[in-house]
Amino acid sequence: MILPIVAYGDPVLKKVATEIEANYPELTTLIANMFETMYKAKGVGLAAPQIGLGIRLFIVDGAPFADEEGEEPDPKAAGIENFKKVIINPIIEEETGDMWSFQEGCLSIPKIRENVYRRDTILLTYYDENWNFHEEKFDGYAARIIQHEYDHLEGVLFTDKLTPLKKKLLQKRLSNISIGAIEVDYKMKFNTNKKSKLL
Repeated sequence: MILPIVAYGDPVLKKVATEIEANYPELTTLIANMFETMYKAKGVGLAAPQIGLGIRLFIVDGAPFADEEGEEPDPKAAGIENFKKVIINPIIEEETGDMWSFQEGCLSIPKIRENVYRRDTILLTYYDENWNFHEEKFDGYAARIIQHEYDHLEGVLFTDKLTPLKKKLLQKRLSNISIGAIEVDYKMKFNTNKKSKLL
């Protein structure tokens, strides 16, 4: 089932998500719905807060991103065509390597892409959908996708990482997104009932 993606301005996107247990209700169905929703929206990652659930769960699939980049050989893109994961209760144990910039977007903030600097390599501990524990190192685009989705669990959006000037320049567009004054080709849920502090 395709779920609506929560738009910028909804308070759930600014809250720190909580861990879940293995007996979380209908987790398998939720994960399947999240993948269906993400593919419909042509994303490479989707965090539970983006569908209105404040839990520490996100999914990733780098295949569409790898196809789109089409810059072989690109060491930062290497391997993400088979990079499909369910990540539950993750902890980024360390971030290392060089800072590098890339234009990021977000399904909750459609039609805005901006350069964001992130570390090249991360060490992540997490559980998969079968509640197997993993400690895994990721680098390049895989690390960036995970860092972006992990930020969602911490109540952080990529726009929070922009300079004050850049955020000011985007303020009108972000305000329009928050009230639904934007056309998108996937289901979204807009927080139109109350005024939120944007930016």
